[in-house]
Amino acid sequence: MIAPLDHLPLLGKSDAPAIAGKAGTISYAEMEAMTGRLAAWLTRQGLTPGSRIAAWLPKGQAAAILPLAMARAGHVYVPVNPLLKRAQVAHILADSGAAMLISQAARLATLEPGDGPAVRLIYEPDVDTVMALRDGPVLPPSDADPDALVEILYTSGSTGLPKGVMLSHANLMIGARSVASYLSLASDDRTLALLPLSFDYGQNQLFSTWWAGGCAVPLDYLLPGHVAKAAATYGITTLAGVPPLWVQLVETNWPAEARAHLRRLTNSGGALTRPLIAKLRATFPGVDIVAMYGLTEAFRSTWLPPALLDDHPTSIGMAIPDAEILVVRPDGSVTADDEAGELVHCGPLVAKGYWQNAEKTAERFRPAPAASLHGGTAVWSGDTAVRDADGLLSFVAREDAMIKSAGNRISPAEIEEAALAVSGVAEACALGIADERLGQAILLFVRADAALCETDAEIVLDRLSSSLRKSLPNFMQPKEIRILKAIPRTPNGKHDRVALAAMAMEPAE
Repeated sequence: MIAPLDHLPLLGKSDAPAIAGKAGTISYAEMEAMTGRLAAWLTRQGLTPGSRIAAWLPKGQAAAILPLAMARAGHVYVPVNPLLKRAQVAHILADSGAAMLISQAARLATLEPGDGPAVRLIYEPDVDTVMALRDGPVLPPSDADPDALVEILYTSGSTGLPKGVMLSHANLMIGARSVASYLSLASDDRTLALLPLSFDYGQNQLFSTWWAGGCAVPLDYLLPGHVAKAAATYGITTLAGVPPLWVQLVETNWPAEARAHLRRLTNSGGALTRPLIAKLRATFPGVDIVAMYGLTEAFRSTWLPPALLDDHPTSIGMAIPDAEILVVRPDGSVTADDEAGELVHCGPLVAKGYWQNAEKTAERFRPAPAASLHGGTAVWSGDTAVRDADGLLSFVAREDAMIKSAGNRISPAEIEEAALAVSGVAEACALGIADERLGQAILLFVRADAALCETDAEIVLDRLSSSLRKSLPNFMQPKEIRILKAIPRTPNGKHDRVALAAMAMEPAE
């Protein structure tokens, strides 16, 4: 039987560091005490058990420990990305029915009357004070049902308003165990937590590290150079990122001391391209690169062992421990090798559905295909993939990102990889725009390499156009290419296709 989420602080050696950073180091024993004090304080707030409590905080000790304390107190944690603005936060507060919001004075001041009218506002210093206490009531570890709801994670909202994904203790603890297992995390690992803790991938940086008894270092950074400096300062062994973040990190200087302890880089939230893999190899020689794929509704799904990356650079690998991944036809039968189909996620990592959204839940969370060994409810992703004869999976495209042009279904990733193979192109994002003749035409946004000055943009454009004409068939040629100084990103660090689609409606400068 899997333990409740708040048992994580019990898994590490009591005097070993659990959290480090600018605010100091906290041992596992101290984290357990802080969790107990915060949980006891939360139970004294007069809220009904199971109340949703939101936190809109920067990365730090409070944001790291709050999910554990919420679980122990019997409430449901709703983390809010600190990069979100008032409108998005108001939607999350209203949709979740949050009874309390923990944040900072400056953030709370941006809210307006009616933004969650029933929400009690709690200031971060109040939480910091409770955690710093040496005495006072301490709530012991809970005996919560592992299947009980413990968190609601809001998706980034790439299509419509963000939806709340409901997660149980078991979802999070099995996810932590699975990732710690296939990454071979150990008690001497130190993970630099760069990604938002409101992002399932970002939050798991903490939980999987703690499962292994290692130390997590939450970091809010402004510049890529700050990441390299932190890696040197804290002896970081593990870095997790998404492709746009890796693009930034390989463009900065990494002195030997920043790379000295690194063992592994892990990637999700988008595919690694061959050119980016080559740059990662050059920047971090000898460091394992672990490609992964997943979605919030089923957490992590697949991973590619580092030894297979060079021979299978476009593969998303195989199912992670505790996940069952099938590629199926529209009728639910399993595809043959090299036959494209829908990726379906089965097993104990499948979430409990969308919060108060039965219609969307019924669309995505459906009975598992007959071939499933786990059975039960599965996540039908809408993503297209293929499985080869060795059982390795390759991602084709997300259904909502596929470009349908002149009767052809085109994966934007294929166009983007061709663009990134061109010297001088640092980032690329392709999308379909309405076209009367084709249905959709291809618009390609690129960012030139940081080493190039603005006067070289036309050279890059000519070189790119020429290369794409040689490497891609006619039906995959972009109708237009736009060079941007920066490609917009979502709060989770991915390319913001919604913002780019809005830019596509504007005339090119």
